[in-house]
Amino acid sequence: MQQLPLSATASKRAARYDEVGQAIASLLEDEDDWVSAMATVACELHHGFAYFHWTGFYRVVQPAMLAVGPYQGGHGCLRIPFERGVCGAAARTRTTQRVDDVEAFPGHIACSSSTRSEIVVPVLGASGETMAVLDVDSNDAAAFGQADEVALVDLCEMLGARYGAAR
Repeated sequence: MQQLPLSATASKRAARYDEVGQAIASLLEDEDDWVSAMATVACELHHGFAYFHWTGFYRVVQPAMLAVGPYQGGHGCLRIPFERGVCGAAARTRTTQRVDDVEAFPGHIACSSSTRSEIVVPVLGASGETMAVLDVDSNDAAAFGQADEVALVDLCEMLGARYGAAR
């Protein structure tokens, strides 16, 4: 599958998310390991979209602290407190953070100097607690639109429902 370019329309993005979602569903059909699931999701997303330059998860490892989980791309930050950065904001507020210009986000953590925009979606467990966040960075400004947000939120809701009770 060729990576979908940044210039793709919202409808082409939605169609690609459907394709990637079907692949993820098939790959995770009998998988009950959360780390394996995160690794699979990060890989499938990263290779499906040309504007995904860092794609991965940060896991909650202690109260108000995230640690890098499975990812694709260059090195990520190893630990992120809930009170810092876009990932911390998503984890703390349990809401999606779509940032068109990371330089304009108060407290942004520059894990990579090339990142220009970012979307971070919380993965919530069975009782509504943040168990992880899905973080996608792009070297392009304003790379993520409504189609990306809707699809990634749906994916993270599925992951939380499926793996949140097992934790």
